[in-house]
Amino acid sequence: MNADLGHFFFRYRNAIGPAVFLVALLVGTPSYPLDRDDLNLVLDLLGVSVALLGQALRIMTIGYEYIERGGRDRKVYASTLVQGGVFAHCRNPLYLGNIMLALGIALVVHSAAFYLIVVPLVGFAYVSIVAAEEAFLRAKFGDEYLRYCRRVNRWMPRWRGWTQSIAGMHFNWRRVLVKEYNTAFVLVFALTVVKLWSDYRVRGSAVLPPGLVLLAALVIWLAAYFCVRTLKKSGYVKA
Repeated sequence: MNADLGHFFFRYRNAIGPAVFLVALLVGTPSYPLDRDDLNLVLDLLGVSVALLGQALRIMTIGYEYIERGGRDRKVYASTLVQGGVFAHCRNPLYLGNIMLALGIALVVHSAAFYLIVVPLVGFAYVSIVAAEEAFLRAKFGDEYLRYCRRVNRWMPRWRGWTQSIAGMHFNWRRVLVKEYNTAFVLVFALTVVKLWSDYRVRGSAVLPPGLVLLAALVIWLAAYFCVRTLKKSGYVKA
């Protein structure tokens, strides 16, 4: 995989992802499997489960050991080689979690555009980003990083020895709140929007909840989001 392409995706990942998501949502045609409500419910439950598992993986990762995935000046960067917590069992748990989020949303939408565009592009982007990060880490940490690679899988977590890995570690809920609140709130919003949008495209406005219910849900979501954001920005809650 070309590391230069990975640097490009890393630099613009916050813009490319939402843009592709919106395009696929607008041009795609959601459907119910075999036009059956029960099968659609199965896909919805599966999609939500996969997305929540991806979010749980991100929360567990950040709670036990934080890593500088944001880079520096939108470039790949790491001051230390993080090997504890979930990183002792998977080298890229945050990216794996993001791929699971995308797959879960795609299952809820059940649109060819999501299956053929969004999921493959998300996977390709993260494989490219990982190639760029691995080149950086090999150059900076040398043999220590190579030993880490031999010990830990790139993608598929191996949970054997998990108890020993977190022995003596403290799960930092404050760090999770500060670092992960945006992803968690956006996930709830995205799952709700794609569910309503797909149902509307398939069955029409009759299947949508009343407007007041939707408005109340949006107000509650916004209030909770800005409450947590204020706690972070004010410094009342620190990582």
